[in-house]
Amino acid sequence: MSTLRFRRTALAVTAAAVLPIALAACSDDMGSKDNASDTSSSASEPSKDSSAGKGGTDAMAKPFGPACSTVPKDGKGSFDGIAKDPVATAASHNPALSTLVTAVKKAGLVDTLNSAKNITVFAPTNDAFSKIPKARLDKVLADKAMLTKILTGHVVGEKVSPDKLAGGSYDTLAKTTLTTSGSGESYQVDDSAKIVCGNVRTSNATVHIIDSVLLPKK
Repeated sequence: MSTLRFRRTALAVTAAAVLPIALAACSDDMGSKDNASDTSSSASEPSKDSSAGKGGTDAMAKPFGPACSTVPKDGKGSFDGIAKDPVATAASHNPALSTLVTAVKKAGLVDTLNSAKNITVFAPTNDAFSKIPKARLDKVLADKAMLTKILTGHVVGEKVSPDKLAGGSYDTLAKTTLTTSGSGESYQVDDSAKIVCGNVRTSNATVHIIDSVLLPKK
């Protein structure tokens, strides 16, 4: 009896010792499989950051619009040349903006625009100014206060990048408000002027060239 009882006790002790080890091993195997599964799953998932910077703003990082094709490929009037100069100086290198440059000089705004930081200028072309009856344009050019108000009404004190043109309202330096709307590469300003060459960079400004002058709302 004592021998049988001893054997049963020994078996029980052995089982008690082996069972936790077996369970632990089983648990480790399952944990390894789960970890492998998690690693495989996370490795197979595309990084959420991998698409950052693609499309959106980057897709329109360069100038856009039909009139951009007329800009010289090299020299001071090219996009690379303009990017090195402050905005009023840069505009003087573009023959299509000569009327605007004359107006800026008459208003005494050259230094103001050239010294500003991170502004946006909606710059009317010569053709835009030609839409204004000559008698009225001459009157505006002769009235410094009125001219200053009109010109500063084309300048926003912040960077308006292409991704913000789809629908926005911005305060100008003239303490007026202008709005932008549109999509793709087709945008309007105040529902009256079209951007014909947008996202032109100068050393201190973003320039969107427009086909109409933004006159004060009556």
